[in-house]
Order: sequence, then C-alpha cells, then structure tokens
Amino acid sequence: MQELSVDYVVIGSGPAGQKAAIQAAKLGKSVVVVEQDSHPGGASLNSGTIPSKSLREAILALTDFYERSFYGKDHLKRTISINDLNYRLHKVLDEQRRIILHQFEKNKIQLICGTARFKDDHHVEIVDQEDEVIACIESHFFLIATGSKPRNPMNLPFDNQVILDSTRLLQIDHLPKTLIVLGGGIIGSEYASFFAALGTEVTVVDKRDHLLPLLDIEIGLHLQQALTNIGLKVVGKKQPESITRNNNHVEVRFTDGSILQAEMLLYALGREANVNHLHIGNAGITLSPKGYIPVNALFQTRVPHIYAAGDVIGGPALAATGMEQGRLAARHAFGVQTHHFPTFYPIGIYTIPEISSCGYTEEELKQLGFRYAVGRAYYYEIARNQIIGNDPGMFKILFHEETLEILGIHIIGRAATEVIHIGQVAMSFNAKIDYFIDQVFNYPTYAEGYRIAALNGFNKVKHKK
Repeated sequence: MQELSVDYVVIGSGPAGQKAAIQAAKLGKSVVVVEQDSHPGGASLNSGTIPSKSLREAILALTDFYERSFYGKDHLKRTISINDLNYRLHKVLDEQRRIILHQFEKNKIQLICGTARFKDDHHVEIVDQEDEVIACIESHFFLIATGSKPRNPMNLPFDNQVILDSTRLLQIDHLPKTLIVLGGGIIGSEYASFFAALGTEVTVVDKRDHLLPLLDIEIGLHLQQALTNIGLKVVGKKQPESITRNNNHVEVRFTDGSILQAEMLLYALGREANVNHLHIGNAGITLSPKGYIPVNALFQTRVPHIYAAGDVIGGPALAATGMEQGRLAARHAFGVQTHHFPTFYPIGIYTIPEISSCGYTEEELKQLGFRYAVGRAYYYEIARNQIIGNDPGMFKILFHEETLEILGIHIIGRAATEVIHIGQVAMSFNAKIDYFIDQVFNYPTYAEGYRIAALNGFNKVKHKK
C-alpha cells in the first residue's frame, strides 16, 4: 500500500477537479488527483458534456443537416450507423484524455485511479475495484469534485439496450427507429433533438407542458417549433406510473391511463450528487436536504480545509462554472488573492438548434417591475445564415426603456453559444443598446444580429417617445 503526504488532494478529475489541481500546482503545491474511472476527465468527458456535444456535431456533419434548406428536408447522402457516430466520438475522447494526462504530467500532478473515501478529515484511502486499499493519503487541504450521476429510481429495469439513462445511451449498438425521452430538461431535450435529426421518431414526455421551462418563454416556444419541424413530438402534463421492457421494446404507462411504446427509452429526470462512496461522514460533512454538499461563497464545506466544487454542490451544474469554482477554491485554500464566483455568466444548451443566454428573461423583468423594451433579429434576416444553410433562430435583446441599459440577451440558432460572448462582454461593461448600433460588424456574420436587434428595439423606443 502506498502512503503519501501532500498539500492538496483533489477527488475527481472533471472540469472542477482539473482546474483546481492545475491552479494548486501552479502555486507550487504537491497535488494528487484521485479518479474513480479508468480514464481521467470525470463524467463531463466520459459520459456527459464532451460526448454529447461530440455526438451532436457528428450528427450535424454526417447527415448534412444544414444542407436540407437547399435540397429539402429528406436530403441525406447516406445511411448513418452507430459506428459512424462512435468513430468520431472516440477520436475526440481519446484526444481530450491525452491532453488532460499531458497537463497533469507537465504540472507534476500525480493521478491515482481508484475510489477515494475519507478515513477522517485529513486522510483518504484509495481502494481498487476489489475494494482493496491501494493508497492512504494525508493532506492539508481537499477538494471534493466528484460531480453528479443520473437520478435513477432503484426499481427501474435499466439495461444497455432498451431502458437507458444518459450514460447507458452512449453504449447502444444501433440507432433506434423510435425513442421515448422522459424529461424535458437540458439533457433530455438535447438528446431528443439529436435523434430527431437522425430521423428517429422521438417523443419527449414531461410533467410540464413545454420543454426547458428555465428559458425565456419566447425562446422556448421558438425551440419547440424548430423541433416539431424536424419531427419531434412533445407530450406535456404526463407522469410515468410504470416502465417495463417487452422483448425488444419498452412500454410506459402513465398516471392518466395512457400508454406509449418505443424501441428505446431515455430516462432523463434529473441528476444527483455522486457522493455515496466518499464516506463524507468520517470527515464531518453532511449533505443538504436535496442531497448536495453545502458550501459557503468560498466553496468551503462545514470543515474549512475541505472544499467542494462543480456538480456535487448543485446548481448551476455547468462544466464552465465548475472550472471557475475549482480554480477559486484552490486559490482560497492556499491564501492567494481571489474573488467571489461571478453571478453573471452565459448558459449554453446544445439542442438542435442551440440556445445561449445571459441576464434576465422577459418573465423575470415583468416580475421585477422593470420598464423594458425588446429588440429582435430573426436568422432569416441574416445573410450569413442564408449562405451556410438556413437555420431557424433569433436574437432577442432586453433593455431598459429609459436608460437603454442591456438587461438580457437570448439567442437561439446556429453559433448561439459562440456569439453570446459578445453580448456577455457588453453587459459586463454596462453597455447600452446603442453600443451595438454604433459599432461596425463584419458582414456577413451571425454577430451582426446584435446590430439588427438593437436597431429594432431602439426604433420602438424612439418612436414611442
């Protein structure tokens, strides 16, 4: 058994763990990263963010999705197989793993594969798959960055063939002709749109009446229309009562007595903190009522030298926010000047079409009593969109009716997650709507949507006065 004493132990090698470990190493500290999986990268790389986004890009490329606006919605050069998608997916995963290992090696970070569990608040044991202790590590500081896992009811008969969660979905051996997705949140909506783009008959079922209720309502309705146009069905206000496998199909009975059948089912009704194996009680840490690790604004748990970051602490549960949380936690642990985690950041949702936003929604502004105006630019107005394949979408800018300060930006359509950062930067410097009017944008680009939307909104306010 290996015995170590180091400055910093990071449990989990996902986005939060990676950035925390590298930050501590840059400060000259001895760092060990413990990863339960046989590959580094955590759920984000191995079963979450990177696989789903890689799958999305492979589908868009291999199906010539954007060419359909030129040649018709049935345009498809060839049949796409699961092997075609997996080839591209694994090329990306292998390269990302190589990069992480290189970064750890370059920064003299030791990676130990195994399951970490606390002996007490200053020691963790590492056990292998046979539950044999392979290492015991003493450390001054710890970061728990073990992420999240699908919230799966114990009584559901999950397998790798018909009844799936988002992790098992990546292991299927063929593309289904029909698919039921239970859950209209981010994960469910993303995968539903991917398979619909492949030609699978997809039905999304949720207890709410529309997808992604966190969105600005107008953007959500725009998404639902776009998904309907590629054949996806949304069934709202239903709750499953039982899920059973019948040979090679799944049957879902709902509380209202209705029944749906399909070749496969994706269960995407939430995620939960991945902490069961950690024995956190030995370190004096308890979970919140929702099952996450409570932390303060500096990411300290109730045991000050043990920090937590990323999905394991709950929302916003984004890879991007986890990275910054991990970095800030490491800086605070070692007494380096830091700042509080920003409350203002963009959110990206990689449905087809993709969505990104920052700032207030229109519904929030109404509740707060703001006097606001709206500027819109539709993708059909943007020359760049016509050139590379007409994709439905829009820019929506919310701004104060009197001060003209930008209050929220919402984009749906191609490149939304890229161009949102222009608006993010403008808002962070308290820009007014006329900032976009007075600037020159490259033409033809998607970014000029900001100027079109700004002019649209400003003209409404000008003529109102």
